[in-house]
Amino acid sequence: MERLDRRSMLVLVATGLACGLLSGLFGIGGGTIIVPALVWLGLSQRHAAATSLAAIVPTSIAGVTSYATGGNVNWVAALLLAVGVIAGSQLGSLLLSRLPEVVLRWIWVAFLVFVIVQQVVFVPARDGHLVLHVWSGAFLVLLGVVTGALAGVLGIGGGAIMMPALSFLFGASDLMARGTSLLVMFPGAISGTVANWRRRIVHLRSGLIIGCSAVVTAPLGTMLAGWLTPRAGSLLFAAWLTFLAVRSTWTAVKATRSARAGA
Repeated sequence: MERLDRRSMLVLVATGLACGLLSGLFGIGGGTIIVPALVWLGLSQRHAAATSLAAIVPTSIAGVTSYATGGNVNWVAALLLAVGVIAGSQLGSLLLSRLPEVVLRWIWVAFLVFVIVQQVVFVPARDGHLVLHVWSGAFLVLLGVVTGALAGVLGIGGGAIMMPALSFLFGASDLMARGTSLLVMFPGAISGTVANWRRRIVHLRSGLIIGCSAVVTAPLGTMLAGWLTPRAGSLLFAAWLTFLAVRSTWTAVKATRSARAGA
């Protein structure tokens, strides 16, 4: 797929533009749209996840810049999370290269369902504050390890995990949680991409096309996030993930049937 035709280029650019908008709006890396798009173009779930992680590097930079200018980034919390994410992403890359394709597809579906439920049930506060002490710092590192491992397996930046966790467990406002999670994605995505590159499962050119396209629309997404209420943002995110979950479940069912037929 590294020899791209016009159709593939258009899909990659469109995916990147949509990814940037979602990244700024929801504080995510965009893997929830990148992975399905790459699978649709013909990549396996494994290669799509690895390539998505590469695309998240420039996407996260654009998103966090927009949030940082508004003062919505906790740099100390991001540093603690990043320590855990870098370690966890290595484990995630190892699992990505070894888990069966069908298992990866069902892990993806389970992850989407979990985040949908969380978004519907929990509403973050716009005026929350993240208070750091010894125990919260240790839990942030642990959260980073879990996030990094899941991000490596799923090909996401981890914002869909960190953003709600920062609000629900640590009391951060919805905007602070989004900005901080976007900052943490940068080192985690680089670490995971390097590991995936060594295992030859990442399509770097495709990832960079998506990531560079996302840079264009990320500031617009951040602007929209400030206009929406926390509840509206959560429900909008849940609606988007529900669409993806239905499509991904159908794809996983077909993959399972094919695997059984070939067994």
